[in-house]
Amino acid sequence: MSLKELLRLDPEAVRRTTDPSSLDCSSTEEVDCLTGFIGQERAVRSMEFGLSVNSKGYNIFVVGNSGSGRTTYALDSLRKKAKEMDVPDDLVYAYNFDNPGEPVALFLPAGQGKAMESAFENLIDELKSVINKAFEKGHYEDTKAQEVKAFQEEVNEKMEEVKAWAWERGFSVKRTPQGFVNIPLTDDVDEEGNSTRREIQPEEFEALSEDRQKELQKESEEISQKTLGVLRDIRDKEKDLKKKISELESEICRNAIQPAIDDVRERFGVNDKVLGWIDAYTSSVIDNFGVFVASARDDNTEVDFSVYQVNPIVSNDPEDGAPVIWETNPTYYNLMGKVEYESRQGYLYTDFNKIVAGAILKANGGFLVLDVDLLLRNFMSYEGLKRVLRTGTLHIENLGEQYGAVPMSSLRPEGVDISVKVVLVGTHYLYHLLQYYDPEFRKMFKLRAEFTSDMERTACTEHQMAQFITTVVKREKGPHFTAEAVAQVIDWSARLSGDKDRLSIQFNRIIEVIVEAITWAKLDKAELVSRSHVRKAIEETRYRASLVEERIRRAFVDGVIRIDTEGEAIGQINGLAVIDLGDYAFGHPARITANTYMGKEGVVNIERETAMAGPIHNKGHLTLNSYLGMKYAQDMPLTLSASISFEQNYGGIEGDSASSTELYSLLSSLAEVPIDQSIAVTGSVDQFGNIQPIGGVNEKVEGFFSYCKERGLTGSQGVIIPHQNERHLMLNEEVVEAIEDGLFHVWKVHSVDEGIEVLTGIPAGNPNKRGNYPKNSIHGKVKAKLKKWMKDAARIHKEMSGTADKSVKAKKNKVEEQLL
Repeated sequence: MSLKELLRLDPEAVRRTTDPSSLDCSSTEEVDCLTGFIGQERAVRSMEFGLSVNSKGYNIFVVGNSGSGRTTYALDSLRKKAKEMDVPDDLVYAYNFDNPGEPVALFLPAGQGKAMESAFENLIDELKSVINKAFEKGHYEDTKAQEVKAFQEEVNEKMEEVKAWAWERGFSVKRTPQGFVNIPLTDDVDEEGNSTRREIQPEEFEALSEDRQKELQKESEEISQKTLGVLRDIRDKEKDLKKKISELESEICRNAIQPAIDDVRERFGVNDKVLGWIDAYTSSVIDNFGVFVASARDDNTEVDFSVYQVNPIVSNDPEDGAPVIWETNPTYYNLMGKVEYESRQGYLYTDFNKIVAGAILKANGGFLVLDVDLLLRNFMSYEGLKRVLRTGTLHIENLGEQYGAVPMSSLRPEGVDISVKVVLVGTHYLYHLLQYYDPEFRKMFKLRAEFTSDMERTACTEHQMAQFITTVVKREKGPHFTAEAVAQVIDWSARLSGDKDRLSIQFNRIIEVIVEAITWAKLDKAELVSRSHVRKAIEETRYRASLVEERIRRAFVDGVIRIDTEGEAIGQINGLAVIDLGDYAFGHPARITANTYMGKEGVVNIERETAMAGPIHNKGHLTLNSYLGMKYAQDMPLTLSASISFEQNYGGIEGDSASSTELYSLLSSLAEVPIDQSIAVTGSVDQFGNIQPIGGVNEKVEGFFSYCKERGLTGSQGVIIPHQNERHLMLNEEVVEAIEDGLFHVWKVHSVDEGIEVLTGIPAGNPNKRGNYPKNSIHGKVKAKLKKWMKDAARIHKEMSGTADKSVKAKKNKVEEQLL
């Protein structure tokens, strides 16, 4: 058997299929739904441990690729754990009667926040009614009138005493708009001859002697002092009267509102802080009872009673356990909360009723789930979250207060102690970036729950995949899958994983295939989803995304792109590349050519020289120089110039999967041995000529197959792959059928020597004890060519040196003749 036949893979080796009979069911109707989470034992153990640790800093970072089920599992685990936990209290913000700029935070048992809000809204109307009725009763008016009358009588009595005392001193005390004045009196006789007193006129006072005037002024001052003393006493009495009236009003108001206040105290006075606030509330109502009376008596009276309401910003259901909040838009305000403003005639107003809770407050006492990518995209969100986790306290602050050019006076709600476990969901890339750039990250997120994208393919995991399909079918309320259809999904999952011995657990993509297969079955009006429906779903998905692939292949069919799938050529070979469009990847061949000639430049890669190649591709190219030196320059210098090019490549190129391909074309050119153009090659090579594995092997094989199919399959076409990639082969059914029919082939190789023999039909050759290769081997032909070039180069150099010496000698002789 030739080496080519020995290295050819059997149809069973290029695709591992699931035996439907191994599933022990005829359809998913006989299979139970999936109860657990499959394939993520590492993540499950990490999550379970993280949820059992309550110490500070043991927040969780769930690491995994999108579609691995990381968010779904995290939410399910947290909700399950939350149901076993105590329900946290409701958070209510209320008016601070002592410091209005700092609303007070009150905590009530779960479910009581909304009840308190409703109760205090109703309480306002009740207070209006009872206070108004209390002050309409005659007892208040009579008592107030009696007190006022007694005060007035006492005032009149005292003033009369002052006037009588002044009269005896010869003065009359009169009240004017400017105050009390003392007017001297003089004895006089009236018209009837009776003795009487009258007030002295100003001119009479001026006619008095200076000493008499001074005496009267002195006496007037004494009377004024006496009057002022009485007035002070009256003012004290007036204060006492107001105090008595205020106490009366307070007593009446307190007695009126006490039943209603006692009711809310009994319902909501669960702690000293709430009781203290209700006491301050009661005092404020009593001090401002007039506004309640005015509002009750006139509906048009504009009175702001908002200070007597409460704002329940966090309400929890007492039957739901601890909260699990998944914030899908983690802006700063959605995360930290905010104080909203209302525009009124061009001015902005706010109060404690406009305080809005963020996700952290809503999750307090429970769990908060955030997508770290979205968290980092929003300004200050990550910093705000870290501040809360570091201090254990949340203060609701608007960003304008921190970053505004002009400081604004605003509310400063009382801070709240936070006890929340944060679960961040993100990719490996973001996890390592945060570890590297944020020194605090490791202290706050001590646990990592890492999700993988695949699991081992065993009979047990295949059965679990069948259970998963059953779960999706029942959720979608669609027809059940036959065992053959389930097997097809399992095979496609293995293809998606990139390894025939593993199954992908990118559940979102698997669900897409299941849902679309159900749809095709419904369109066919089938009772069950068959294998053909699953294949249809997979093929249609590829078709919808394959426009670019179709255009490139059309250029090949039209002769615009030159790819030879038959015949032989020296220094030319078909390499294989993969184009990844994100949601769709496909392979296509690339024509690689090599030219070799005498010189000392070594191997030159045209893509590298034109800066069209990436660093990994350049590394693979430099490996070729090392291989040539190791293989052929042990006993002689390497005299070689060669250029390698990816023909009709007008974009960038990256990766080292074509390094073996480049080496084959180089050896073909040096040995002057043609390469079979019906074979395409992929594989990386090391410095010793060993073939190394590459990625995208299925796409590459299928890509070359599609080109050969366009020209017509001849039975000699195929692809050479690294032997390590055999386990990754999950070729589609069409390629497998062609291999079974002998129309297409796949060869696995371990070394360059094996690959070059498959490509040329000539053995690579093994050196003898003296290090010489057989003349008719590839290495023998290459070394013979290099040795010939070395000799030719030495001869040419010698001839050029001799010519130069003759020229110098002739010039020297000519100069000597001239001198003579």
